[in-house]
Amino acid sequence: MDTMETLKSWVDEARRIVFFGGAGVSTESGIPDFRSVDGLYHQKFDYPPEQILSASFFWGKPESFYHFYREKMLPLDAAPNAAHDKLAQWEREGKLLAVVTQNIDGLHQKAGSKKVYELHGSVHRNYCTKCRKFFGPEYIRDHAPLPMCDECGGLIKPDVVLYEEALNDKCINGAVDAISQADLLIVGGTSLTVYPAAGLIRYYRGNRLVLVNRDETPYDSEANLVVRTPIGETFAML
Repeated sequence: MDTMETLKSWVDEARRIVFFGGAGVSTESGIPDFRSVDGLYHQKFDYPPEQILSASFFWGKPESFYHFYREKMLPLDAAPNAAHDKLAQWEREGKLLAVVTQNIDGLHQKAGSKKVYELHGSVHRNYCTKCRKFFGPEYIRDHAPLPMCDECGGLIKPDVVLYEEALNDKCINGAVDAISQADLLIVGGTSLTVYPAAGLIRYYRGNRLVLVNRDETPYDSEANLVVRTPIGETFAML
């Protein structure tokens, strides 16, 4: 049985699928990833992206942070691709327990997924750092150079996990719980090099771990199935 046929049969038999995804899930929706040849880390900016996307940079140079953030991190016109759509379909059919994602673009929810653990937060949630008033992403987009609260004047911060910040405990616990219950864990579009997120797949207890990624990952040797075709293309065949 070839790789895709095996994956199809595993999906058909599964009752508790969990999907763990990274930036590669959204590249087919036109959102650049970080580490590939044309990813953000290989583009030229005034500061390295890792520095710009840090908490200390946000507080120290908020205008420079928001200049980069609006240009590269607010893909409000992006549409879900075949992977997002298929995962939402599986959830509606009762086959999928949860999506665990490192992405902040909200495309899983846009496709209709309800149970999504966003390990690194979401561009769709933004809060005043003084009074905690909520703002949607359009407010961030439309209020350059700095989005300030229209009630108290405080600086607004996206609810995304920046470098130097901890992941949300409740979100991690939910993701761990889902992964530990999965009978099929599909990991896609992630290099599995960003921790602590990548370490979560250690909580999978089954024997059907599928890695769908264009490049090799540190976990390839532990996977029960490795798929090298693009993730949207792969899911379109399922």
